[in-house]
Amino acid sequence: MKRILSPLLVGLLATGLIACSKQGPDTQAASEPAAAAAGAPLSIGLAISTQNNPFFVALRDGADAEAKAQGVKLITVDAQDDSAKQISNIEDLIQKKVQVILINPADSDAVAGVVKEALKAGIKVVSLDRSVNGAEVNAHIASDNIAGGKMAGEFLLEKIGGKGNIVELEGIPGSSAARERGQGFHAVVDGKADVKLVAKQAADFDRAKGLTVMENILQGNKDVKGVFAHNDEMALGAFKAIEAAGLKNVVVVGFDATPDAVKAVKAGQLAATVQQKPELIGKMGVDTAIKLSKGEAVDKFIPVPLDLVKQ
Repeated sequence: MKRILSPLLVGLLATGLIACSKQGPDTQAASEPAAAAAGAPLSIGLAISTQNNPFFVALRDGADAEAKAQGVKLITVDAQDDSAKQISNIEDLIQKKVQVILINPADSDAVAGVVKEALKAGIKVVSLDRSVNGAEVNAHIASDNIAGGKMAGEFLLEKIGGKGNIVELEGIPGSSAARERGQGFHAVVDGKADVKLVAKQAADFDRAKGLTVMENILQGNKDVKGVFAHNDEMALGAFKAIEAAGLKNVVVVGFDATPDAVKAVKAGQLAATVQQKPELIGKMGVDTAIKLSKGEAVDKFIPVPLDLVKQ
């Protein structure tokens, strides 16, 4: 037997359905885009500049290990050293409604806009190793790159006896690491009467480019006493070029203390490398993200200690 609903009852049911729809998850997500669902683990995005560099692989591994230990979800996206790709990656993380984004910028200037977009969406942002220019993040975790550049410069001058021609291989133009390491280095070597910087060229933190750039430099000037590379990958490439040119006793100093570079120091190929602790940077990033998600106060700059690995 069919039951006929009165018009009044139909109206009441419709009103109830509309009221329920207004309280649904979509409305809550729109008003609180970065809030974690009840009982769900904290979701953290790691936007990394490249995974084609041992330093950033170690940073990722440190973050991943800590995320697993703390029971939080880590979503890693790789920009492959392409700032446009990194912007797209971060936009995807915003759409996924992560609560915190850890960003290692491919270009410190280029990511400012999308970082502001994340902050506007209520997402906390922490920069790792490289800073963000033009947007105020919740925290920055890094070694003191200026101090590291000074450390490299002082050691290089000591090893060449305070005189001779030197070369500087720069990292990716626009990255804070390249700018700050160069700043520290120049604070030490500039103005030295017996020291001449015969070449200063970018090799983009890349080993193959470090080799090619150094080969080109040596074609015009083989009287080189020392080389400072803004990272170990370029330092290792530079050493190969120096070795192929048949040059001896050229002091090469790198930065990062990657496993390959530490082995090269022990083998007498590199003179030294400034030791950062990428695993610790990654771990500290996750720990800081957890604190921010709980509403705890954190320092704006969280330093990571440096050391010098030498022969």
